Amino acid sequence: MISDHSSLDIVEASNRKENYNFNKLQKRLRRNVGRAIQDFNMIADGDRVMVCLSGGADSYTMLDILLNMHRNAPVDFELIAFNLDQKQPGFPETVLPEYLTGLGIPYHIVEQDTYSVVKSIVPEDKTMCGLCSRLRRGAVYSFAKQKGYTKIALGHHRDDIIETLFLNMFYGGKLKAMPPKLLSDDGAHVVIRPLAYCKEEDIKAYAQARKYPIIPCTLCGSQENMQRQNIKQMLREWDRKFTGRIETIFAAIQDLVPSHLADIKAFDFSSLGSAPDQHLPSWFIDDQND
Repeated sequence: MISDHSSLDIVEASNRKENYNFNKLQKRLRRNVGRAIQDFNMIADGDRVMVCLSGGADSYTMLDILLNMHRNAPVDFELIAFNLDQKQPGFPETVLPEYLTGLGIPYHIVEQDTYSVVKSIVPEDKTMCGLCSRLRRGAVYSFAKQKGYTKIALGHHRDDIIETLFLNMFYGGKLKAMPPKLLSDDGAHVVIRPLAYCKEEDIKAYAQARKYPIIPCTLCGSQENMQRQNIKQMLREWDRKFTGRIETIFAAIQDLVPSHLADIKAFDFSSLGSAPDQHLPSWFIDDQND
């Protein structure tokens, strides 16, 4: 029979181990976020950063880490939380306001019924993410411009970036992923992804430990057969069979060699081994098309 004293020792040892593991996890996430911010010059002195919250583990974690860094940062910048209420049925409207009020951070909740738009246009058996993300992006950009925010922070992580790489290769015929820092097409907005170096499993573990009030998505989050889910499953299988493969793929995204691909827009193959201004005669190209 275990004595009460022994039981207390076991509980205390378990708590110490749990705290130790959490501290390690927190330090790893903060280190990875800090490294991404530095590598891509994401946040500068005087920035007004709009942190986009969806109610998911990723965005909660991003806000948490950024708030911690804000307290100790060598530069002066402002953090403002933002949520787009898409009017999904059953969306708990009080969760985010109560959470953000408790943190003491300024925030905006913008209501826009994109849910009805997406459901009315996209057939039930088709992926809703494309249209949903475009509508969300438009609302986010418009609000950021209206309020004069200089950076828009999104909660995409390392695994999102890798999945996007394969989605574009398999379904779009393009070798591109999701950049940690992006200038919008019109040049008006800078999007940053501070979690770019963070693993999804670390973020989920951190969110569970912090007991965030997670709000599930009833649009794309409810679709089980999405292309992204298939890619995620493929990568999960690879990682299970070949330890370290995911890390290698992400390293490859960071080490592009244009001269060893086949994009004539990215590398001047035509000049290799040729005299200056010597180009392939048009008759050769025409002849090959006959």
